Amino acid sequence: MDVLQLDLSGRPQAWISSKEAAVLYASDGIAWTLGTACQVLRGGIQRSSGRQSLIEVHPIVAVRGAVPSRAWRSEPALTNPKLFTRDRQLCAYCGRRFHFDELTREHIRPVSRGGHDRWMNCITACRPCNGRKGNRLPEEAHMTLLYLPYVPSLHEDMILRGRRILVDQMDFLLASVPRNSRLHG
Repeated sequence: MDVLQLDLSGRPQAWISSKEAAVLYASDGIAWTLGTACQVLRGGIQRSSGRQSLIEVHPIVAVRGAVPSRAWRSEPALTNPKLFTRDRQLCAYCGRRFHFDELTREHIRPVSRGGHDRWMNCITACRPCNGRKGNRLPEEAHMTLLYLPYVPSLHEDMILRGRRILVDQMDFLLASVPRNSRLHG
């Protein structure tokens, strides 16, 4: 199980393991938590009291002294799994849903014609549609885009990373995802 690490202002920073979170708890590095404790880690037995130490790990933790994430000032890294998830595994040309291994990263303006490998120039396409478009612009190939690309927010990016996200974590992240995001659909 992964824990969503936030800075003090509540901005997502990273996904960390429950063991990494336990180190933060033990070193008094947690400022506040959200959600119901989702894991209990047990430690050694204290000699004086005979009691076993334990740490209750919450799904969302804000870390003391954490530097605000620089990710807020730049766009998230573009990967095929995140792109395909952003576009809900739908081909932007034919509109059909495909399995991940049947999809390709399609550059609206081909790289060979000055296009960039960026979120705003990339959409999801099935292999046949990508091959049909080839090295042309969509209008040159007489192909219409069924949806437009967009740059995911940091909260969307945390969801798009493909982790198993607990309900408390998903509720927290979706609360800051723009309403027009495909992740709400």
